[in-house]
Amino acid sequence: MDYFAIKLIHQGAVTLSIIGFIARGAASLTGAAWVRGRTARTLPHVVDTVLLASALTLAWMLRLNPLTTPWLAAKIAGLLVYIALGMVALKPARPRGVRVAAYAAALLVFAQIVATAFTKNPLGLLAPP
Repeated sequence: MDYFAIKLIHQGAVTLSIIGFIARGAASLTGAAWVRGRTARTLPHVVDTVLLASALTLAWMLRLNPLTTPWLAAKIAGLLVYIALGMVALKPARPRGVRVAAYAAALLVFAQIVATAFTKNPLGLLAPP
């Protein structure tokens, strides 16, 4: 597969991943039963596996090393924070206020990751225009 095909797969997986997170987060915060179902718990892992595999493929194709590419390192760090916040936001045992704050913060971190990807600047949203 060529670079542009992998990039399109990656961008599609990013889109599906965030749409799924927004839907699951909103449903979880409103107490919807479907969010506890098998599909809602399994499908995000499939999408995120495609997302990660395509990201690694792109980095390999472009010979990018996160140790020498600051914007890539920032995206990876942001991803880890996003995952941690998402886990808190979707955990029903946590207090609702904590979950709402984690959900909002996760969405903000996601925006930071996307801004970093577009600008190739580790500051992302905080980068000067």
